[in-house]
Amino acid sequence: MFDTSRSRVSLTLSFALVIIGFLIFLFFYIKHQFNTTRTEVTEDVMVSRIVSMGKLELVKYAMKDVVEKKELHLIMPDSRVLFVAVGEVTACIDLTKVKKNDISQSKDSIIVTLPKPEICYVKLDHQKSRVYDVSGVWFPDKAKTMVEDVYKLAEKKMLAGAAEMKILDKAQENASLIFKPFLENVSAKKIVLNFK
Repeated sequence: MFDTSRSRVSLTLSFALVIIGFLIFLFFYIKHQFNTTRTEVTEDVMVSRIVSMGKLELVKYAMKDVVEKKELHLIMPDSRVLFVAVGEVTACIDLTKVKKNDISQSKDSIIVTLPKPEICYVKLDHQKSRVYDVSGVWFPDKAKTMVEDVYKLAEKKMLAGAAEMKILDKAQENASLIFKPFLENVSAKKIVLNFK
């Protein structure tokens, strides 16, 4: 009888240990499931516009600027955003504007009249640009608006800075240094570049 009760206790204890082990496993499994995050990204990429490219990029200025925007108030503290902008301004020539009558040739030379250089784009590098300080702003919407405004202001300042540094003149100069030798190699004639 002692052996039977001992084996029952042992069997009950073993069964209890299995159940406790299963419950512990279940606890940690459920805990792991609650702590595990799964990220689902749904993308629907749509082409909104197709643009034919014919612009020859001739010069790119990498620029860095510190922009501070303040809004002065009579009663409340002034609102201020301090932004370090890093980006680039690129100048190019739009070769799609070159028409047949812009090219004339003689026995040993070709005269090409190109359109004037233009700014292709001004682009801020969002990974390197930083908002360093936003102060005096009481509402999140106002802070967001000020930061968006300072981004636009930074692009305008970069464009103005590139214009002061004569980026379009540099693009015209580079057309002679880069594009002219290319045309001479292709045509095996002397190339004369003019600009409209």
